[in-house]
Amino acid sequence: MAVSSEKTNRWVVLSYFLIPTVMLIVGYLLFPYPPSSFARQLSLIPLFLGLVFLGGGFLYWKKNTASWLKILGWGLFSFFWATMPSFLYFSEGGDVFNAAVCVIGVYVLLYIAYHEWLSISRNEPVSCLNWIAGGTFLAGIIYFTIENGIIPGLSDWLIENVAAQTSDVLHLFGVNVSRTADLIIYNNIPITIIFACTAIQSMVLFVGMIGALPRVRLKRKALGLLITVVPIYFLNLIRNAAVVYMVGSGMTSFEMAHNVIGKTGSLLALIVLLFITFKIVPELYDEIIGIIDLPKRKGPVEIFFSRLMRKKS
Repeated sequence: MAVSSEKTNRWVVLSYFLIPTVMLIVGYLLFPYPPSSFARQLSLIPLFLGLVFLGGGFLYWKKNTASWLKILGWGLFSFFWATMPSFLYFSEGGDVFNAAVCVIGVYVLLYIAYHEWLSISRNEPVSCLNWIAGGTFLAGIIYFTIENGIIPGLSDWLIENVAAQTSDVLHLFGVNVSRTADLIIYNNIPITIIFACTAIQSMVLFVGMIGALPRVRLKRKALGLLITVVPIYFLNLIRNAAVVYMVGSGMTSFEMAHNVIGKTGSLLALIVLLFITFKIVPELYDEIIGIIDLPKRKGPVEIFFSRLMRKKS
């Protein structure tokens, strides 16, 4: 019995490393850069199917069936991300960081799927696993629906409104800029507002995290969203305006203003808002700690790493 169990554990560990690696290789071979229009449309199939299965697993009441649905959802969702590293690297001018995060993310998503399997094998459901599946479903279905133009014109409308309101912020502070649609010009230097400049990623992140919380009344969820989504939107307008001003006035380069100063400021603001949210909905803190504590369940993968570290020491 012990030998059989040990053999099963070895297969689990091997599968955990092999499946995402194969996914990344297949994703790279099938979706080379630049992707064709057909390839981009094809990659949306595992994306939206994965999100639907995650949503189904989040809502379904039978625990084991729900876990299998989520395992399938995480597998499809991670395969979508396995098609993206080369696109993120080349489309963003050789950005190694985003491509590396994407590669690591494939393993992380399948690590969550592995813990769903662990819940089935041990008959040990974990609340945080259902929460992160529901949060991913809510955030992902909103974000990718808008980004991919599933609702025609919504993405363009959002971009143009953010561009107009960014110009209004600059005018409010006496900075004379001109704007045409999504293009803002200051001192003859043009800066284009794109979808990523709308802060939609950060807003839907909080929508997913708060919306998927179990046993939290609608009133507290609404308050949590109010103190996060609204400030994020207005802080993003200030960030965009600051980038336009710094670049247009010659204070610094666009890369420094946008990628370093702007992103650092956004990250700090999100951390502050997260801690404020913990005061309103402390259940969010509990679910996040639950995700962080997943390695403490000591499944086959964790035991493998523990043995590996002991050998090295």
